[in-house]
Amino acid sequence: MTYLELYNALNYVDHSRTKRRDMSNLVVSQPSNIATLMKVAFQVDDPVSCKACWILEYTAKEHLAYLLPSMDTFVRNIGSVHLDPAVRPIAKICEILMKSYFQSKDHTTRNALNEEHLENITSACFDWLIGDHKVAAQAYSMTSLLLLGRKFNWIHPELRMILEQNYQNGSAAYKARARLTLAKLK
Repeated sequence: MTYLELYNALNYVDHSRTKRRDMSNLVVSQPSNIATLMKVAFQVDDPVSCKACWILEYTAKEHLAYLLPSMDTFVRNIGSVHLDPAVRPIAKICEILMKSYFQSKDHTTRNALNEEHLENITSACFDWLIGDHKVAAQAYSMTSLLLLGRKFNWIHPELRMILEQNYQNGSAAYKARARLTLAKLK
């Protein structure tokens, strides 16, 4: 599928699970489509990029292994994503990756992610946590950073400090996730 064909197909995608599933299945039917989907996803000022991010998230949930060969591209570009409908799925993909790496200890994921990838994910998650982002992206970042703290011992004290500082001004959802995260940090 060419860039233009994929781009045009994404125009018909909406939030419905059915359309996201169908597009994800179309993309994984030919693994080279993942690289093309990432190109669209990281055209960060284009609203269609958000739809590409939704498909990447759906694919990560269902078929994470298909994204792993493109980790260099993914990790190199996640920090540039800024539209809220794109930040949330990218943050969710980071959480999925970290759960696979640290909780499931999946060998394929562990082989695909190197230390530089983990450092870039750490940086992006801290940016989403302290930046002006919606609570979903912040919540996914909290989980990712909690897990990344198993590898980088400096993360947990920084995470604790940020959560404690921002707790009072956070929404109810932020406070709920922050409480859970802080409890796990003790």
